[in-house]
Amino acid sequence: MKEQLEQLLAAAVAELQAQGTLPAELSPRIQLDRPRDKSHGDFATNLALMLAKPAGTNPRALAEALIAALPENSLVAEATIAGPGFINFVISQDQLLQQLEAAYQDAHVGVANAEQSQRIVIDYSSPNLAKEMHVGHLRSAIIGDAVARVCEFLGHTVIRQNHVGDWGTQFGMLLAHMEELEGSELAMELSNLETFYKAAKKRFDESPEFANRARELVVALQSGDAKCLQLWQQFIDVSLSHCQEVYDRLGVKLTRDDVMAESAYNDDLPQVVEDLRSQGLLVEDQGAQCVFLDEFKNKEGEALPVIVQKSGGGYLYATTDLAAVRYRQNQLKGDHLMYFVDQRQGLHFQQIFTLAKKAGFAREDLQMDHYGFGTVMGKDGRPYKSRDGGVTKLADLLDQAEARALALVQEKNTGLSAEEQAQVAKVVGISSVKYADLSKNRTSDYIFDWDTMLSFEGNTAPYLLYAYTRVMSVFNKAGVQPDAISGTFVLQDEREQALANLLVRFNEVVHTVANKAMPHFLCGYLFELAGAFSSFYEACPILQAEDEALQQSRLKLAALTAKTLRQGLELLGIETLDKM
Repeated sequence: MKEQLEQLLAAAVAELQAQGTLPAELSPRIQLDRPRDKSHGDFATNLALMLAKPAGTNPRALAEALIAALPENSLVAEATIAGPGFINFVISQDQLLQQLEAAYQDAHVGVANAEQSQRIVIDYSSPNLAKEMHVGHLRSAIIGDAVARVCEFLGHTVIRQNHVGDWGTQFGMLLAHMEELEGSELAMELSNLETFYKAAKKRFDESPEFANRARELVVALQSGDAKCLQLWQQFIDVSLSHCQEVYDRLGVKLTRDDVMAESAYNDDLPQVVEDLRSQGLLVEDQGAQCVFLDEFKNKEGEALPVIVQKSGGGYLYATTDLAAVRYRQNQLKGDHLMYFVDQRQGLHFQQIFTLAKKAGFAREDLQMDHYGFGTVMGKDGRPYKSRDGGVTKLADLLDQAEARALALVQEKNTGLSAEEQAQVAKVVGISSVKYADLSKNRTSDYIFDWDTMLSFEGNTAPYLLYAYTRVMSVFNKAGVQPDAISGTFVLQDEREQALANLLVRFNEVVHTVANKAMPHFLCGYLFELAGAFSSFYEACPILQAEDEALQQSRLKLAALTAKTLRQGLELLGIETLDKM
């Protein structure tokens, strides 16, 4: 609907340009918004205000001209001018009813595929395998996963890449500790990677001999020593199994096949450096091999270096990321590379993207974007920690979420069996952690608060999950299937109209999430939809409707609401419940 209206406005602009009312060279970006006061209409635009100055005319006069130049159509019921030149549009009732019916019948709930399908390579999660996943890994995993789901839903080919850290100096320390342990003792120690890492670090700090051995093993590992590689692979397998357990619990669609670790690029790193050298981009600075990009300068106006090889011959994140760009373009055939990494890495990725194109590692038309995110904070305003002040393992966090949710379910005394309570607690607990994160603006820090995220009031997972079960209870009482309702939509009450207007916005919202990589837009929409259904439910009897036609229409509105809620939550990676 929004896209259709934008096309009509574009046609109106072209008509005014042909008449000479607007300069022919203007190519305005047509932007439609939802008016804050919904009584003014369904959409609003400030196009006349934007174009009035270059056109040398009054904004209200130009608004009148734009309305008059709109092609004949069945979409717009009314177009009015407000304030200094805003144009408000009311969509015709017939169009609304047609879109409701189409969404009800459509497996995609009325969401159109992207205009142009792309191969999108999405880099997300990317934990360091030296330790178990902790709360700091939460945002990349679930935000990246939600955007990947949305892109797939819109018809894109999505290739997930889990760029795990499995190569570097800290692995020498871990290998040295593995050497000291044998058989069952080693297996037992590896069962808790956090404990194993701390023990290895303690040995490294306290024993010069151990530290020297660790450094020797790094060199041996990177030189391809068979014994080192065997120990290293054993550690990596254990670590990846820990990661997969967390992904499975979170409902994140990452598998072992999606892992493309730092070590996978190891053989290409010397070639990356050589290719940069052959193009005259490398400069030696204090023994290190660097590229200085004029696009990035410090406060003194000096170009900042991108270090691709240390003075001792070692490689850095920049080298690996450049190799990854080449792989994702050449082998994976990506059209768009998306990186969901902490926003503190913003400068690093800007430099990598710029250098990749300058060096010819990436085509000029290859789209590369870093989507940064804020930090999970505790109530003290610092990065979230466990009660003992340590980093909270994700597995422990999820255990706690399920335990807290189970206590809430048991308090409500819903009559569920113990098995049903456990299932509800699992879904509510995990969903609450995910939704609390996804509902916040990706670029902002947020406070991790158990009481808020597990509340059945406000923009939370429990509220939305309960709203879904409430809608489905209507069909349980009626004894009918939501997808088998006859009759047509009839919108008599203003609450029916408001719910209908929200339901047809689902397409627009999903595309916005994909375009901006901002899942919180979808969360906000689903919360608003649940609220609109609640108002409709209270004011408009469904099963006791005054006649059959009205009952069928209201059942159909309820069915489309349930379908939209379920699909929206699925795009966020959140499982729904039939009862709770």
